[in-house]
Amino acid sequence: MDNRWNKVIYRIWAPIYDIFFNSGVFTAARKKVFQNIQLEPKQKILLIGIGTGADLPFIMGRDVEITGIDLSPDMLQKAKRKYGSPQISFLEMDAQELTFPQESFDLVIANLILSVVPDPDQCFREMIRVTRTGGRIVIFDKFVLPNQELTMTMKMLRPIIRMMGTDIGRQFENIIKPYSKSIVVAEDSPILFNGMYRAILLRKT
Repeated sequence: MDNRWNKVIYRIWAPIYDIFFNSGVFTAARKKVFQNIQLEPKQKILLIGIGTGADLPFIMGRDVEITGIDLSPDMLQKAKRKYGSPQISFLEMDAQELTFPQESFDLVIANLILSVVPDPDQCFREMIRVTRTGGRIVIFDKFVLPNQELTMTMKMLRPIIRMMGTDIGRQFENIIKPYSKSIVVAEDSPILFNGMYRAILLRKT
């Protein structure tokens, strides 16, 4: 997985992405992710990997300022067509190299992105950097469960699935470990497929 390949694969995914990942159980899962997220007036929100905009219905219409970024111009254009609004800024940007100043956002949402970017550690570092002290980070993604390993079948499938634009073998505990002094896990709940997909709420201290 690298950025050039991700742009190619998500150009292919863009026309059909909503059918697979923005409907049915995934819509229900996103609803669960957002049901306990309180938004305050004038908050600045960053959606990292906005994709086709599946998270926007849960935060639009509030008195908040939304910025959505994505590496894929095709996914970004689809989000614009569906949810174009003066409330939202759509920017083509690499999640591993955010161009925002430090502590720019009150809430950072990174759903289905840490399993997609080539370097999840760099992406997570950038997420923390642009979150203000006291701010929150929301993550909905698939990770290997703590203290478990992939089955042999999943290990064999992993390279093939990575070619499709996502990685099934990453462990969130390894990603967050270097930041244990600056990040508090406020919530970590299983959402889909026996806990493979989790809803994680972090606070920057």
